[in-house]
Amino acid sequence: MSGYAFGSLDELGDGPGFRKVRRALGVKAFGVNGVVMPPGMDGFAHFHYEQDELYFVHRGRARVEIGDEVRELGEGGLLHVESTTPRKVSNASETDDLVLLVVGGRGGYVERDGMLVDPERDLARRQAFGS
Repeated sequence: MSGYAFGSLDELGDGPGFRKVRRALGVKAFGVNGVVMPPGMDGFAHFHYEQDELYFVHRGRARVEIGDEVRELGEGGLLHVESTTPRKVSNASETDDLVLLVVGGRGGYVERDGMLVDPERDLARRQAFGS
C-alpha cells in the first residue's frame, strides 16, 4: 500500500452486517468497522477488555442502552464508550437502516502532530477555519 486508500461502505458489502473497513483500507493504528442494521434490529449487549469505542451515526437513528440510561442518536450523533462499560446499540427505526461507523482503539491520545505541507499557502486559511 502507498500510504493511503479510498473506499466506501457500499463497496465493502451488501445488506445488514459488519463492513471490515480496517482490513479493506489497510488501517493499522486503530480498529474501524461500518455496521449496517436493518429496521428494528435489536443490538447485542457487549463490552471490550481493552478497546474504547467511538460510534458515529452516519444514517438512521440509533437506540443506545448503557446501564439504566437509554438514548436515541440521529444522523451525526456521537457516542464514546470506555472499553469495559457494557453497551447495546440497536436500530431505533422500524422503516430505515441504521448505518454506523465504529472506531476502536487503546493506548491514549497522541498529542497534536499535524503539520501543513505548504504553510505559506495554507496557514491563514487553516487558522480562519477554526479549531
